[in-house]
Amino acid sequence: MRVEFYVLSSATPEGRLRAACQLAGKAWKAGLPVFLRASDESQCAELDQLLWSFRLESFIPHNLHEEAPHSPVVIGVDQVPEHSGGVLLNLHPQLSPHLSRFNRVIEIVNQEPALLAQCRDNFRQYRQLGHDPQRVEL
Repeated sequence: MRVEFYVLSSATPEGRLRAACQLAGKAWKAGLPVFLRASDESQCAELDQLLWSFRLESFIPHNLHEEAPHSPVVIGVDQVPEHSGGVLLNLHPQLSPHLSRFNRVIEIVNQEPALLAQCRDNFRQYRQLGHDPQRVEL
């Protein structure tokens, strides 16, 4: 499994959500199933709305897990993904309990101090699990 930490230069939560939407669109266009893991149900609703509106010239087929778990881009929290072998875009503070279902995990990090500390912990946990996480500057 490939693990990457995409690091944003800003500290805004909005920038982090927009980056998640852009990465979801890129993975979907590459033909990969995507699980967009939010931190809670409120963030799920925010991501659902943002995927409809963040890019007017294109549409990313998506749905909340409880509405359509087989969608190309699924938004959820801790549900078991229906697809395996795809991409996990993790916005949740902890590692997914379903890591083995994915070929690629992307953690999206911004410069907010509490999030940076949590992501450092996640980085160490991936290493302890035998993965070699990579850092990608955005």
